[in-house]
Amino acid sequence: MVPDGDPEHLKYPKAAHSYEVVSDLPKPLETLKRLAHNFRWTWHQPTRDLFRSIDKELWDSTNHNPVGVLSALSSDALERLAKDRAFLASLKACGEDLDEYLAAETWFDRQYPGKRDEALIAYFCAEFGVSEGLPIYSGGLGVLAGDHLKAASDLGLPLVGVGLLYSRGYFQQYLTPDGWQQEHYPQYDFYKMPLSLVRGEDQQPIRVQIQFPDRAVTCQVWRAEVGRVSLFLLDSNVLENAPTDQGITDTLYGGDEEMRIRQEMILGIGGMRALAELGMSPTVCHMNEGHAAFMAVERMRQFVDKRACDARVARQALVGGNVFTTHTPVPAGFDLFPATLVERYLAGIVTSVQLPFADFIKMGRLGHDNASEPFNMAVLAMANSNHVNGVSKLHATVSRSMFQQRWPGFPEDEVPIRAVTNGIHTPTWVSARMATLFDSYLSGDWRREASNPEIWQGVYNIPDNELWEARENLRGEFVRFVRRRLHRDFARRRAGQADYGLISTILDPRILTIGFARRFATYKRATLLLSDRERLKSLLFHSERPLQIVIAGKSHPRDDGGKTLIQELHRFITHEGGRSRMVFLEDYDMGVARAMVQGVDVWLNNPIRPMEASGTSGMKVVPNGGLNCSVLDGWWDEGYEPGLGWAIGDREVPLDPSQVDPNDARSLYQILEQEVAPKFYHRVDGGVPTAWCEMMKRSIAELAPQFSTARMVQDYARSAYMPAHETFTAMTSGKLDHAKAALHWRDRVRGGWSKVKIVKVSDSAKRINSLGDSFVVTAGIELGTMSPDEVRVEVIVGQVGPNRDLIDAKEVQLELKGRDDWLHTFEGTVTMQRAGLRGYIVRVVPTHPDVDVLHELPLVRWEEGGTRA
Repeated sequence: MVPDGDPEHLKYPKAAHSYEVVSDLPKPLETLKRLAHNFRWTWHQPTRDLFRSIDKELWDSTNHNPVGVLSALSSDALERLAKDRAFLASLKACGEDLDEYLAAETWFDRQYPGKRDEALIAYFCAEFGVSEGLPIYSGGLGVLAGDHLKAASDLGLPLVGVGLLYSRGYFQQYLTPDGWQQEHYPQYDFYKMPLSLVRGEDQQPIRVQIQFPDRAVTCQVWRAEVGRVSLFLLDSNVLENAPTDQGITDTLYGGDEEMRIRQEMILGIGGMRALAELGMSPTVCHMNEGHAAFMAVERMRQFVDKRACDARVARQALVGGNVFTTHTPVPAGFDLFPATLVERYLAGIVTSVQLPFADFIKMGRLGHDNASEPFNMAVLAMANSNHVNGVSKLHATVSRSMFQQRWPGFPEDEVPIRAVTNGIHTPTWVSARMATLFDSYLSGDWRREASNPEIWQGVYNIPDNELWEARENLRGEFVRFVRRRLHRDFARRRAGQADYGLISTILDPRILTIGFARRFATYKRATLLLSDRERLKSLLFHSERPLQIVIAGKSHPRDDGGKTLIQELHRFITHEGGRSRMVFLEDYDMGVARAMVQGVDVWLNNPIRPMEASGTSGMKVVPNGGLNCSVLDGWWDEGYEPGLGWAIGDREVPLDPSQVDPNDARSLYQILEQEVAPKFYHRVDGGVPTAWCEMMKRSIAELAPQFSTARMVQDYARSAYMPAHETFTAMTSGKLDHAKAALHWRDRVRGGWSKVKIVKVSDSAKRINSLGDSFVVTAGIELGTMSPDEVRVEVIVGQVGPNRDLIDAKEVQLELKGRDDWLHTFEGTVTMQRAGLRGYIVRVVPTHPDVDVLHELPLVRWEEGGTRA
């Protein structure tokens, strides 16, 4: 059977000319086009219901794509809709609601009055999961990016997204009869998606060019509207390009490292050029993961051309306006390229800004002078950003450890990588049933103020029987969803009648249902539950407290280890007795994810700690009344408290690494046997598990506002976007005096730093002191060519550990008290606020109002003879 649309199997030559055909909607239905082309329908239930009501089967078969639905309707069907008064009334209400949404005053307007016309944030990401109807995402990174855009829209941030439009997406997954993953890449028709080709005033498509070693590649630009936010997507499938270049934006994360560097040049370099063609000059550029790091090079080139300055001044002016988020907790997860490959592809653009290529390569290496180290895209992004963050508190800690080498002389705790913990876009993921309960019992607008904890306290007003009825109905709907998917899969395999008869016996809508769905990387340990198969079966088929498990997820096409895990699960389900209580759902996407997080009672997550950067799937069950059972990793490490869910294992690292899996498996079995199942099945009057309902309410009330993208994007605005905007504005004003002066200062300080010395230190502390007492520290500092206002002298005070390491250290700044010839005296008071063996050490660091010293000039001079904090 020939795959539909596969260019290798077309019967006719490719078209020499092309044109677009559109169907005109009857005048009463014109609002449908506007609603269909704004992805706000993905989080506005009435609009989703409107499109579903047109033709439910068509809605499902188009993967919930309203443009696909409209383009498939006959003229007779459209005319019938145009005369349907009830439909027209709903259409009018949805259109008015969209108008009101787009015109309303927003959080950003209130928080930053007057800044909307000044600031522009460009958010770059290799994938965006806005909807299953736009399949240009592979998993958590893309879905997080889609939720980021939606929250930015709700909050009113002046933000645009920049990504790539993959004509074949990631891949569609199906399993062979023996459970081995196979991949299929369909060809998508962008003209039947909620997208529009961006055109200039001459109505010709806007094009940008990216120079490769021996040729220029042309890309066109598509626009998707996500509420108030525009998402611009680059596509290399244009006739001007050679066939091989037309396929650069073919598949997500496909091909070899040469294909990856081409894609990342289009994303970063092409993305910045597309914004310029559209007349957009971002003040802040956010690189969401290292794939977009080449953006910094193109931003520098454009700035050099516009302001007629050199590359070093441009970089000094721009670095404060760049933001970088890393999502990777292990070094192997970053994009790495050989230096020779980078030189072949990037030498032209780097040398065009008169930046020595050797200096550019150093930007992508932790060890600047280590010629054997590959070029790291995350390090490049970090080198060109003064705002760097991980995606959970634990991940930020792990990242500081991974990248400490970039800040020699500074303690790990001071490596400037902070945490902005991920969240979810609550209106996108909450079920209609739960939303109805929230509308009835929560005060305020929980959709527009999803991060407001006071609003979520209203969850406690929901009667247990109503909450439990909603959960029972959601579980029942999910079981029906699973059976429909199985029916589809059996039909694809041309299964026999006996196989179809099994479907009605698979899963039970009354049974405790556990969900596990994620990318099948080996560290996520999808088969941990199979550690003791007999014990698992005793849980699945317990006479009084049975449970059932639904699993989904894709392995990367080149990851045979991940595919083997899928096959192990498949064999257990089909050949070892798990069939009626366990299901593997093929082709995990946002639609499957939404059904799972809304339908399961417990969300299971058991990665090897601390290898999960954040994880957002477990957050999605929270507003749907699901509870989490997870290893204390990523977001759950900071979200877990007893009574909110369950923790697998603890934070201790076994001395013997081989014991990690057995220990966690034992903990998981024990939790399911002794805590989860008994609490779920303990029913009182009316068959309602009151203790379970209390856990659901606590989980929703405490976790829903904390782990929302509303909170997350506000955090980005306050801690990164607006500070970056103000820095960029100041550094690029006038004749770049601030940038030039800062660069001159950096060069002068770096050249004279060797002359900075801590000559002597004394204090007034006694050998034994009383809690609350104070003492004075005096430090004599030789500054060489530097002035006192160019340095910060600090006392680092903390607990003295077993090896005289300072633990839990804090800074106390010393002030200049006098000067005697070449020696400057600094003095300050330390208050003894904690008991125990305490200690301190003095250090000197440079300081300048226009330089982020830790990012741009990580110099430090420590007092000799001490132990660094």
